[in-house]
Amino acid sequence: MTIDAVSEMTNNALYVIIKVSLPVLLVSLIVGLIISIFQTVTSIQEQTLTFVPKIIAIFLALILLGSWMMNTMVEYTVQLWSSFSQYVHR
Repeated sequence: MTIDAVSEMTNNALYVIIKVSLPVLLVSLIVGLIISIFQTVTSIQEQTLTFVPKIIAIFLALILLGSWMMNTMVEYTVQLWSSFSQYVHR
């Protein structure tokens, strides 16, 4: 296996990781920002107020996007294993 093949596999894996995790992270960021603005406007400084809405939002995002996330990871895994013979040579 050459350095180029390892580099390409690593780049593809990192791309898939970012592509799959980005929607859930964005949902968490947006919900956290909205709650922070709400806390600032209403002067409520409760630290635990952010957890429940974030958990619910992330759970809903996983329900809505879970099949797409799984399909993306499965496609990458199939592509990786189907080209396995190219990586192993004597």
